[in-house]
Amino acid sequence: MTGPSNIFDVGKTAMSAQMVRMNTIASNLANANTIAGSAAEAYRAQRPIFETIYGDAQNGLNALSTSQATEVIDLNREPEALFRPDHPMADENGMVYASTVNSQEEMVEMLESSRQYQNVLETVSTLRTLMSRTVNMGK
Repeated sequence: MTGPSNIFDVGKTAMSAQMVRMNTIASNLANANTIAGSAAEAYRAQRPIFETIYGDAQNGLNALSTSQATEVIDLNREPEALFRPDHPMADENGMVYASTVNSQEEMVEMLESSRQYQNVLETVSTLRTLMSRTVNMGK
């Protein structure tokens, strides 16, 4: 992907990255209380990886940059082993394995992602309003 060429490209890419983040958080929260029969099958919390995209500097001016979500990875956390011999998914030792999702951490991530999205939206809306006013000044 080439770099952003205007502020709307910056906003579009940044908002898209925050949407990936919100979708990942939603997936984590949906699986927060799941149980698996083995540690390998247990749900692991996920996080998106962000990458900075730099625009080309033109005419000696500073280029625009933005970020995008390039991939979603599992966090390297070990699931908690719980002794529940009566659970239908328990292994031969009576153990089940809980997901590695921390609901409080996910809520903080959700608030931060939502605020980032709103900040970008407000910036783009303000720029659009200013551009409209500038065009109307010439009439």
